Amino acid sequence: MRTALIVVAALIAIPVLIGALGGMESTSGGEVAVIRDGGPLDDNKVRQVIDPGSGLTWTGMWSATHLYPAQQRFYTITADAKRATTLGVDVVTVPSSDGVNLGIEGTLYFTLNLDHETLKKFDDMYGTRTFRAQDDRSLYAWDGDDGWTAFFGQAVRPVIDNALRSRLGAMRCAELVPSCSLLQSPGAATDLKPQDSNATIARVQDAVNGALARDLPATLGGDFFTGLRFTLVKVTLPGDVQQAVNRSLAAAAAVAEAQAKVSQARAEAEADQARQDGYDKCPACAEIEKLKSLPQGITVYAPGNPQSVVVPSR
Repeated sequence: MRTALIVVAALIAIPVLIGALGGMESTSGGEVAVIRDGGPLDDNKVRQVIDPGSGLTWTGMWSATHLYPAQQRFYTITADAKRATTLGVDVVTVPSSDGVNLGIEGTLYFTLNLDHETLKKFDDMYGTRTFRAQDDRSLYAWDGDDGWTAFFGQAVRPVIDNALRSRLGAMRCAELVPSCSLLQSPGAATDLKPQDSNATIARVQDAVNGALARDLPATLGGDFFTGLRFTLVKVTLPGDVQQAVNRSLAAAAAVAEAQAKVSQARAEAEADQARQDGYDKCPACAEIEKLKSLPQGITVYAPGNPQSVVVPSR
């Protein structure tokens, strides 16, 4: 009987000891922890929030720890499929109002809101469900970088895409990429005037930032992100369209070069004719010009003689 009691006590004590030893957590400077109760007699509610860079903190036995990024994060958008990765770099194209698929190059900077009550709400809404990753795994938002990317791709990226589509989709291609005007009027390449699209891109960038500041809290259900700033670097044309524009510009350059040569030849002909007219009116002037053009060091000059100019050899 005594042995049986000892075994039972050991079976009870060991899980308690394991739970006690596992009830301590700490965070690094780049992460924040949301702790949820998880003991056999506890509920599953948020117990506490541990700020970044904390020491060992008692979290209770069998509690679950959800670690989220506490530093600034960034989400990169590119038009180059070669740069796309599974972790925070996506390819985004948006059709313009005149039907041209525009490539977007830009970056969204943001930070998770570290207010404790906001974090508890965020964990209730997004830390208790899984998101589908690109490799078809079901991950939580706190499952490392892969989990955070899965959450961001499903919950946040649609809002970003909608903001870009609604702002850029209302504009014509030529407003964002001046050379796009060649698509509507290929023959206008020689008359293409320099334009500065930077001011337009800056307006679009401001409009996207304003839309994200309104739409993200409304869509996600809270102010879960702070420091939202989208930087639109440039807008690009599809590869085949850009090649067509390059060919049109090259042809325009060739036409301009040919026109310049024609103008130069015409000017030279007019200059020759003017000189000849002057010589006809002034024969002596023609002789003077001949004398000026003679090489240095001649010993004989006899106009009218085939051997009229003799230059001594060395």
